[in-house]
Amino acid sequence: MLIRVGYEISIVVEQPTALYAYLGIHPERRGDIRWYRPKETAVNEFIDNHGNACQRMVVEPGETVLAYDALVEDDGRLDAFDGDAEQVAPADIPSYCIPYLLGSRYCETDRLTPIAWQLFGHYEKGADRVKAVCDFVHERLHFSYGYARSTRTAMEAYDERIGVCRDFAHLAIAFCRALNIPARYVNGYMGDIGVEPDPAPMDYNAWFEAYLGGKWYTFDPRHNCRRIGRIIVARGRDAADVPLLNTFGPHTLNRFEVWTHEHFGALPVDLDLPVRRSRTATRYGPAGRSPYDLGIGTNVTSLL
Repeated sequence: MLIRVGYEISIVVEQPTALYAYLGIHPERRGDIRWYRPKETAVNEFIDNHGNACQRMVVEPGETVLAYDALVEDDGRLDAFDGDAEQVAPADIPSYCIPYLLGSRYCETDRLTPIAWQLFGHYEKGADRVKAVCDFVHERLHFSYGYARSTRTAMEAYDERIGVCRDFAHLAIAFCRALNIPARYVNGYMGDIGVEPDPAPMDYNAWFEAYLGGKWYTFDPRHNCRRIGRIIVARGRDAADVPLLNTFGPHTLNRFEVWTHEHFGALPVDLDLPVRRSRTATRYGPAGRSPYDLGIGTNVTSLL
């Protein structure tokens, strides 16, 4: 299948302002791009410590519009899962996984370790433990965009019992790490593909991956089911590592629109399809509002 993904972000700054952003999709999926609309903004791209493609630039005073639009080929399969996947012993975990086993800005493993072992210590298989973590987080937290807060940590989400997709991911990641299971934060596109349309769609979403049996598996405590058509943008220890957009100075958000949907029909040589505006766009339209659960902020509050 072909999936169209993209967004438009309009920000205003009062002075030349440096920023970095994760504007495209993850390098591992770039070979699946069948068409994209070239970006007009000049950027410098580098690969960060987690293997993501990150862009740097300086925007001039006034309005700047950042945009991305692409058609990505996907196999149309559900998220891979192995119910028999075993937890890897700490001594055998690969060295590159160690950062995803430790506490981080939003995932306080030290505070959540006693709770994690009390709740999930009796599960033997790694897959069973992670599934139990996702079930618990899905039931404990109440989802609402009105609960978005850039500073909420996993422990605070556990106590407050509310959050958005990043909070679900952070709490599940913290529990997994406390149980000696490497877990990393993921953000990207996920539309309503293969499911009934959601009255509160989350086209730009956060989930996590757990390392089991020598492989990384996708888990989504927010929706708590396997899905079709996830397009990864970036991975990190938590949301602080991979903000969609981070400015080194104040800015005002004028507009944020995002779309993710299946594309039907042939692929023209010169594609110029009208973009189907996601219902997500209307939630983040008002000027000056920062969508904290999606990741737009300053260097003081780096967001998802």
